Amino acid sequence: MSTCGIIAEYNPFHNGHLYQIRKARELTGCDTILVIMSGNFVQRGEPAVIDKWQRAEAAILNGADVVIELPYLYATQSASAFAKGGVSLLNMAEADYICFGSECGNLENLQEIAETSINPDHLRTSLDAGMSYPKAYSLLTSSMAPNDILGVSYLKAMAGTKIKPVLIQRTGSYTDETMGSNASALAIRTALKKKENIEGSTPMEEALRNSELVTMDQFYPYLRTILTMTSPEDLSSCFLCTEGIEYHLKKKALTNSTWEGFLNDAVTYRYTASRIRRTCLQIMMQMKKQEVKELSQCDCLRLLAFNNQGRNWLHDMRKKEVRIASRFADETEQWRKIEYRSALLYTSVMNEENRQRLLKQEISGALYIR
Repeated sequence: MSTCGIIAEYNPFHNGHLYQIRKARELTGCDTILVIMSGNFVQRGEPAVIDKWQRAEAAILNGADVVIELPYLYATQSASAFAKGGVSLLNMAEADYICFGSECGNLENLQEIAETSINPDHLRTSLDAGMSYPKAYSLLTSSMAPNDILGVSYLKAMAGTKIKPVLIQRTGSYTDETMGSNASALAIRTALKKKENIEGSTPMEEALRNSELVTMDQFYPYLRTILTMTSPEDLSSCFLCTEGIEYHLKKKALTNSTWEGFLNDAVTYRYTASRIRRTCLQIMMQMKKQEVKELSQCDCLRLLAFNNQGRNWLHDMRKKEVRIASRFADETEQWRKIEYRSALLYTSVMNEENRQRLLKQEISGALYIR
């Protein structure tokens, strides 16, 4: 039974994701599409606009066979950590392929860059500074697009595994906010925030229209309280708090009453928006550097959703003694506690009915979708 893996956020699931799943199956001829998906919070350092259970269900209903959760700590870090976590789970799951999108569409050039010693998180900076690579970049440009940076990160993380890369050319821009049938996740989220029409852009249209959506703005009063009332020394113990960023964040929180104002004011050449969002998220999660340092290696696949084909895959994996947590209690305790904390934080801005429902779902079993 051959398996093709996709590492994704589905924030939200849209028509481009549907195309990728179909194309991945076509190009690889695989029996099973396995998705490694971010949970409550995503790589931008923000909450997912809609809960992970509905996103996992949408993936299964639109062609995936199994959805595994990418643990919080991997899902909310930079490209290299995000990719390392996702690929490690695919390797644990004995995936044959990984399928990812690319703006440049040139696997050979991405592979050449991946074989250099540079950290993918610094690719843009290095290219801007004039550093060259074999064949430079396929578009002979001084910057790299987000999916190509992730692609390089995946290729680096895959070194030494049997996983084969399959590249799909992206047809739209990650940062394009134009609505339509090929709208990006960013465009859909922007339209939702402005209460504009998203018709035809996503299979999740009904779910998005009828669900309590979550945005970073809702968390800002809590974040601001923590930043203004906590000492710099205590903040500095939080994961990702380095180079004195805690002083910078405290200062900006004192003078900004909205998340948008705070973020815009806090961005500098030294501190990017992504770094600020991720650091603030770790502060809200009370994620300490020591806790991360003492964390055991992730050795378990946490199942979010599966279908009949996914059940066959699960049966094969269990025969091979791969650790799969189909119930919350089956997950390793250290990692399980972190995921529950992320659920507590994520649901804290919801009405009580939805909060209780999602917290109950968090400690229940995976979704079986026939």
